Amino acid sequence: MTSDPADLTTADYLDSAREMTAADRPYLAHLLAEEAAQRTTDPATAAGIRASFPDPTTTRKD
Repeated sequence: MTSDPADLTTADYLDSAREMTAADRPYLAHLLAEEAAQRTTDPATAAGIRASFPDPTTTRKD
């Protein structure tokens, strides 16, 4: 992996989001997925990414 964030790809951000989900870090997963969605030019793909990693602060159930 690169040390320059500008060199990261959408796939890099999605891979990291999946890793954070597996590590039970949903908020970090959401932030990484949001960055991936912003780097995606296709609106449908971006919407799919956002749906896969929802904001845990708005989906939390007490």
